[in-house]
Amino acid sequence: MGHPVAVALQEIDAALTSIVDTNPAFMSPLELSDAMVEATRLEAQLAEVRLRMLACADEVAARVGARTAGDWLARETRHRSSDMRADHRLGVALDRDRSAVAAGLRGGALNLPQARAIVRALEDLPSDTPTELVADAEAELVRLADRFDPTELARLGRRILEVIAPDVADAYEARRLAELEKSARERQRLRLRSCGDGTTRISGLIPDAVAARLSTYLDAFANPRRDHTGTGVGQPDPTDPTKRMPYPRRAAEAFARFLEAADPSRMPIHGGDATTIVVTIDLEALMSELGTATLGATAPGDSLDRISAAQARRLACSAHIVPAVLGGDSEVLDLGRAQRLFTKAQRRALLLEHPTCQAEGCDIPGTWSEAHHWVPWSHGGPTDLANATLLCSVHHHRAHDADYRVALLPSGDVRFNRRR
Repeated sequence: MGHPVAVALQEIDAALTSIVDTNPAFMSPLELSDAMVEATRLEAQLAEVRLRMLACADEVAARVGARTAGDWLARETRHRSSDMRADHRLGVALDRDRSAVAAGLRGGALNLPQARAIVRALEDLPSDTPTELVADAEAELVRLADRFDPTELARLGRRILEVIAPDVADAYEARRLAELEKSARERQRLRLRSCGDGTTRISGLIPDAVAARLSTYLDAFANPRRDHTGTGVGQPDPTDPTKRMPYPRRAAEAFARFLEAADPSRMPIHGGDATTIVVTIDLEALMSELGTATLGATAPGDSLDRISAAQARRLACSAHIVPAVLGGDSEVLDLGRAQRLFTKAQRRALLLEHPTCQAEGCDIPGTWSEAHHWVPWSHGGPTDLANATLLCSVHHHRAHDADYRVALLPSGDVRFNRRR
């Protein structure tokens, strides 16, 4: 005989194997409903067993050099490492600190998402919350799990001190919120990644207050009550007039409309200019129904994105986007000695040719860079494009540092070498 856990798992496997070809469609509605509820309860119990084992599997991971037991299990079962690491942390928490939650899972009174919500709510309590209050909060949330789903439990968890200790709740709540807001500021992230199919995936983590503001702004554009006007993003899907456009799509279009409605004159100066996007397009493409245009890169890691000529024409008309038409008339860019500082128009022209700092190997965006006179203005150098170089702050300082030799390469890059 092996360990009781191993024996039980073998018996469970045998029982499931015995019904692998059994079709539940032939069960009565009452049998089917009872069986689905029971299967869900058993799934939670089995999850607790797995978490219990995972909590003490560090030696298993160490034997094969895995970073954590979660990483090892992810590799063995082809799960995402992040998911298994989270389960490992949950298992450790249940084993060491959250006995009431573990007991609820073990008895089938809690499901796994509920357990995660409770543990997260307890972790979010102020760090100086007395142990006995934390235990009371855990017991109360486990009791409430009989009536509330994970989302509602998380909401209740944020106010649990008001239930178990109303006399001290305000003081603890203030400290808890301060800690959460500080954590939110430190953890906030936003990433834009081109999918290569004409779309860009936006992923991020932002504070609740920021999310509430963004949601309110988007709802102003996405409100389905605007359907009757025929102009709102909540109007029916034109490809299927019988269906209302799904909200995620309405929200995406609302986000685009929100950005187009933003007034660049009220934004910070960006790259020495008002916040402006430049679209480069051939005159022939601009005038025809075909062709493509290029959107300038604006952030580290961005690439130059291609859009259709039709989209470029629309943006140039309505979205505060400046078209740079190649082959057509443009603004006066070369001002010679008329003034010392490069103009906004000159900076736009420089950004079209050099989307990043021109220092060799530097990928700082050109919008973050400074226009540098190759021949100093004080030495008679003109303020025109032929004498202009885009350099980030670090390389601009080096260009004026006597300890460095500066050379302009045929490629347009600038090479720096420290003098001996």
